[in-house]
Parts: sequence; structure tokens; C-alpha cells
Amino acid sequence: MQTASHLLLVKDYVSLLGATLRRYGYQVGPLLDVLDKMRDKYHELLLNDCRRQINDVLANDKYEQMLMRKEYEYNMNVLAFHLQSTEIMPAFPYIAPFSATVPDCCRIVRSFIEDSVSFLSYGSHMDYYDLVKKYLDKLLISVLNEALLKLIRNPSLGMSQAMQIAANMTVLERACSFFAEHVGRLCGIPMRLVDSPHGILAAKDVLRKSQVVAHERMLELVKSKVDEFMALTAHINWTPDDPPQNGNVYLNEVIIYLETLTPSAQAILPIEAFDKWVKGVLNHISDCIINTLLSEEVRRFNVNAIMGLEADLRVLEAFADERFHNSGLDKLQSATNLKQSLAEARQLVNLILSNQPELFLNPVIREKNYNILDYKKVILIAEKYRDLPEKFFRGGSKQAAKKKGLDALVRRLRDLG
Repeated sequence: MQTASHLLLVKDYVSLLGATLRRYGYQVGPLLDVLDKMRDKYHELLLNDCRRQINDVLANDKYEQMLMRKEYEYNMNVLAFHLQSTEIMPAFPYIAPFSATVPDCCRIVRSFIEDSVSFLSYGSHMDYYDLVKKYLDKLLISVLNEALLKLIRNPSLGMSQAMQIAANMTVLERACSFFAEHVGRLCGIPMRLVDSPHGILAAKDVLRKSQVVAHERMLELVKSKVDEFMALTAHINWTPDDPPQNGNVYLNEVIIYLETLTPSAQAILPIEAFDKWVKGVLNHISDCIINTLLSEEVRRFNVNAIMGLEADLRVLEAFADERFHNSGLDKLQSATNLKQSLAEARQLVNLILSNQPELFLNPVIREKNYNILDYKKVILIAEKYRDLPEKFFRGGSKQAAKKKGLDALVRRLRDLG
């Protein structure tokens, strides 16, 4: 027998037969033991059914936030599974932070719980609450969570899809409380026990950890896109006669991308996850600027090119500062301004533009102004400035002094190394 519903039907009939025979004085324990041994097979069949259903749901979802136009839709998709973040009924149309995957999977899980209780509630186990919980955790961890992880690791996944899947995971983790309560109600367990540590599903913690995987995948995808824009640095003139008037071309692309993406990420990600994500993006941009200057493609540069990078950083810092104060990140405990994620690039640019770069060697000043900079990177980059032909320093003694200061800095750092 390969269908869970057929096995449940047979179990119901045999249980009824056993109850009848018992009334006539027969010993039916061995018959009920046979049913008890069938429970693992029954739940495996049930898990296979749910696996097919969940895979279909994930394959057919558009991964767009659900739009609910009527109250009954809200009741059916949100309140039915205790997914609401507030008890106040929202105005309609209502845009949920999750996609259709969430309520569809919740319905599958709810049916699984009810089918599990139906099978276990008439066997030889009078206390079947723990058994139902065990099988439920298996469904949530081995089937639902694994399917979500497989989806998030799909190489063809797009950024908007990854973001929505991450948001769905957050809501499904929250739904575990509803699933645990539903088990408790059907098994006749007092809610105080369901709400105790014993009643918490192991799947809740597993889904929480999987969200970290989803957030990292999101960051990978954004970094990949940013790398495409940063490739435009290949077209930068590193020895211009004048500083760029409107910054560099790559920056316009990066800012447009970030301004398009961050409102969506802010709307559907938990605030802590959004904080970590946007800091990761900005930190990657800072790394890209440093790595560009380290790369073999940039053989030499002058002060005007660095002034162009400084203008780029001002734009990025303004973006970071605005997001920090307007997204609620400044209200987080131990909050740090998003601008700090650009600190390495900022400190390097400040050092090169400084009139006394050799002060980098002063421990107090270095700790205060250049504490993130790696001196080995400073050597490699400063040497490219030092190696410029003299014609780039005809602007006066200030430029010559800067070159002399960087020369001295490189020599001292090499001696220290």
C-alpha cells in the first residue's frame, strides 16, 4: 500500500473492529500492535505526499509579495496561521511581506498535523503528543527546510527571488508557534505546556539558521552585480589633468542599483538582517575600491584621480547616512552608522590626500585616523603614487611635498615590515 490516505482508512477500520471485539471480551492488543508498527510507514507516505506538494508550491510561486484585496483573503492567508504582526486589521488592499509560498505551505503543514493526529489518536499510545511533534519536526526540517535551502542555492536564482525567499523563511519560522499550538489543541495538551520549552519545535531554530544562509546568498548576488558596475573602473583615467567634475561613471550605476534595491530589502527583511545585509554591500564596495588600486590594471595614479574617488565616497557616505537614519537602523541597540562600512576606502583616500602622510607612522594618529588600514596595502598603493613621472608634480611644492612624504612613508613601512 503506497497511499497514506488508504493506510489511514485501513487503520480506522481495524481500530473499529478491535474496539468491537474488545467489547465481546477478546484480547485485541496484538492487533493494535500491528497498527502501531505501521505508523512509521504511514508517516513516510505522508511526508512523500507533502514533499510533492511543497515542491509544486515552490516551483509555481512568482516570489512576489502577496496582494490581498478583501478581508476574507487576509483571514484565510494571515490570521488563519497567526502570521499577523499586529492585532489591528490593516487597510485594504494589503501587501503582505511574504509570497504565496507561505500560506500554501502552512496549509500543507496543517493538514499533515491533522492526518498525523488522525492516525495516532486511536492506537495503543494514549500519549501521542510527542510522536506528532517528532513527525512534524521531520516534515519541517527534512522536507520544507531542505526544499527552501535547495531553492536558495539554485545558481539561476535572481536577487528579487532570493530576497523574497529570505522573507518567507522569516515568516515560516514564526509560523512554527502556530503549528506547535495546533498540535497541542488536537492532542488535548494545555497551552501552558505547549508554550513551555518542551513544546518548542526543533524546526524553529533550524529555519532561523537557514535564514542566515538566505541572507548570505542575497549578499553574494548583490556583490556579483556590484562587481559588474565596478568593472567600469577599467575606464577611469588614473592620471587626469583635472579631477572628474561629476565623479566616476561606475558610481552612478552603483547608486541607482542600491537606491532601487534597498527599499524592497528594508520592507521585507527583519531590521537586524537588513542592517547586516546593507553593511555587507557597502563593505564590498569599499573592498572593490581598494582592490582596484591594488590591481595590476592601475599602474600609477595622481592626486586628481584620488580626488575623484573622494567625491565618489562622499556620495556613498551620504547614501549610507540617509539609509541609517531613515530606515530605523539608528534605533537598534549598539547601532553603528552604515558609513563605517566604507571606512577602509575612506581612510586610504584621506591618507593619500593628507599633506603629511608620514604621520601614519605615529601610533596615536594611526589608531585615531587609520586604524583599519593594512600597512602592506598602503605600501603597494603608495608606491604607485610615488612612481609617477615628475611632470605630474609641476603644480607646485605642495604636490612635491606629498610625493616626498609618501616616499618616506613607504621606506619606513618597508623597514618596519
